[in-house]
Amino acid sequence: MTIGSFKALVVNQEEEFTVKVNELTLADLPQGEVLIKIHYSSINYKDSLASIPDGKIVTSYPFVPGIDLAGVVVSSEDPRFNEGDEVIATSYEIGVSHFGGFSEYARIPAKWIVPLPKGLSLKEAMVIGTAGFTAALSIKKLEDNGINPEKGKILVTGATGGVGSFAVSILSTLGYQVEASTGKKAEQDFLNNLGATSIITREEVYDGKIRALGKQKWAAAVDSVGGEPLASLLSQIQYGGAVAISGLTAGTQLPTSVFPFILRGVNLLGIDSVYCPMDIRLNIWQRLATDFKPANLDNFIQQEVTLQQLPNVLPLLLKGQARGRILVTL
Repeated sequence: MTIGSFKALVVNQEEEFTVKVNELTLADLPQGEVLIKIHYSSINYKDSLASIPDGKIVTSYPFVPGIDLAGVVVSSEDPRFNEGDEVIATSYEIGVSHFGGFSEYARIPAKWIVPLPKGLSLKEAMVIGTAGFTAALSIKKLEDNGINPEKGKILVTGATGGVGSFAVSILSTLGYQVEASTGKKAEQDFLNNLGATSIITREEVYDGKIRALGKQKWAAAVDSVGGEPLASLLSQIQYGGAVAISGLTAGTQLPTSVFPFILRGVNLLGIDSVYCPMDIRLNIWQRLATDFKPANLDNFIQQEVTLQQLPNVLPLLLKGQARGRILVTL
């Protein structure tokens, strides 16, 4: 198969910083055993950071962002993959130091690739993407620490974001009572449709004061916010509960005390979806195709965009204007 030039979104830093669709050839792609014709990608917070000059994601230019991609194998030097295979590639160095998914073609190391599990389409896989994978990994870690629907109410912070919205939906699908925290009053119907049992404001999680121990409100939490709100919710987790943390939108500092941990046995679980081992990654994607799969993935799609629309759409996440997922169709 002969492939001529193809389109990709390229960020570049020369005399000025630019974000625009360019023509590339296969010779422009980095090394990797598997060449993939990309059908879908999606926008994540890292991708929006990669599209600004001081985002501290991209260090070498020109560069193709996009930490998620799903498509069909064109050719493979690795026996695990064959022409025509449908595959997913997320995380690792994709879209950070290795050309990513905002392109019609990608060349990816075989060890970073997941076969598309039965029960998911390529489009569904990218509606889920890194955000949904991170939410699913968070819930699996909570399960591993003894959390189940009988334990009580589960809090999800940043509930309208990618990770938060998927956490609400997956937990609801599994039979949990889910309390969703958000600062966006207009999105209550969205969260109710995803399965939230109740919706609270950010201030009901963190009112500006961090107490050593507060009233025990939640059996566990999925948190993508971090910072002082995380310190506050830790003090309100029930005895033996757990919090899965995967984000830092409220900051990187955690001004908590040891009391939730040594007096209530609370567990703080770090969630890393980037270098998650492949055996765990395969298991999580399998569950996203089966018992973790939300009933209607279309509910998560805020909009579908093309490569040409990306320069105008990428800033939405940095402005807090995104809800759920933005799908990129190639």
